[in-house]
Amino acid sequence: MVHSTWGTWFVQDEVEAATVDGFSIWYLGCNGFVLRTAETTVYIDPYFADGDPPNIVRMIPVPMDPVDARECDAVLVTHEHIDHMHPPSFEPLVTDLGADVYAPRAAYEQPDYDGPVDVPKDSARTITDGETFTVGDLTVHVRGANDPDAIEPVTFVVEHDAGTFFHGGDSRPAESFAEIGDSFDIDLGVLALGSVGNIYDPDDDEMRLTEWYMNENQVIEAANALQLTRLFPSHWDMWRGVGTDPKVLHEHAASYEYPRTIDCGKIGDRLDVARPGIVPAGQLRSSRR
Repeated sequence: MVHSTWGTWFVQDEVEAATVDGFSIWYLGCNGFVLRTAETTVYIDPYFADGDPPNIVRMIPVPMDPVDARECDAVLVTHEHIDHMHPPSFEPLVTDLGADVYAPRAAYEQPDYDGPVDVPKDSARTITDGETFTVGDLTVHVRGANDPDAIEPVTFVVEHDAGTFFHGGDSRPAESFAEIGDSFDIDLGVLALGSVGNIYDPDDDEMRLTEWYMNENQVIEAANALQLTRLFPSHWDMWRGVGTDPKVLHEHAASYEYPRTIDCGKIGDRLDVARPGIVPAGQLRSSRR
């Protein structure tokens, strides 16, 4: 069950009420984002659950309940892990708003989620590496990923007339990144930053050393392969025990060509794909265009 700690103000008064001139994204925490243009609204990897405390403990608020959303054309899923393929976090977007779900086959057939994945047959789109499709005025390219913990992970390159956005899912540096960087002029890319820490294992009643996502050096390696003009690190704030500080990326990137800019934001922040900088939640009403 989803219970928003922010009520309805974020999704209705910040995201959906904003006038988008071009291509904008909002950070939902974890690795979730809302992508919006004047015509189209897309959610990527929305996750509005609590984790699995005391094993996996969520450290950031739940910004919205999907039943409160009024606009959604599609949901994109990078892989089958529960914090990416979580039916309660997107089912209202499908049943109430008519959104299609685009996900790898393993996300439908082998999800980490224990309950049913009740996506209507005519709304469930199975995607593979190399595929391209359109959602409204967005063109989505599905590309490969390197996530050793996932069965069938993918990444997304999303193109619009106003700019190009890359979502890396939980991928580590991947062979496909150099090809992506050569093929697309990416204005803004999201990469998952993590660390090595101790996570409680309830089966053995002990803490286990856990490595999740990329470390600082791997993030900069990936950003250079992708030739990212601008980097937004994600996922670093989500789980107790494997958090980190994204500001350290500036030191790691200092001697490299890419990324040109690093925007370190927090849950609820807005980024305009074509313009550097972050628009914090709560200030959008005074900065609408």
